[in-house]
Amino acid sequence: MHRHEGPSRGKFAAGLTAAVALAATAAGLLIGTYNDRPPWATDIAYEGGFVQASRIRGYDVDGTRTKSLLTGECALMERQGLGGARAAHDPAAWVAGCLDGAAGRPSRNQGLVR
Repeated sequence: MHRHEGPSRGKFAAGLTAAVALAATAAGLLIGTYNDRPPWATDIAYEGGFVQASRIRGYDVDGTRTKSLLTGECALMERQGLGGARAAHDPAAWVAGCLDGAAGRPSRNQGLVR
């Protein structure tokens, strides 16, 4: 007969049950706090605007669309709902990302440390 080291089955089951209950409570608190808006929603909104403006800038051959983005079209697009669900998380961050993408600046979310 060979014995294994570690807690008994009863202690292991009790510890596992406690860990699951703690994780469920933490998840419930996060959902209650943020509901449909994730904690990183501002970053999602910023990147959504940045990517959309970068794509527009990339396909803009003569530069007229890029100039219009920089002179107010980013805010107009957000007000018209063209930013989609990402812009709804944080409209100001979406417009800021759009302006950065249109201007050709690097995303503020690049790099390991922000």
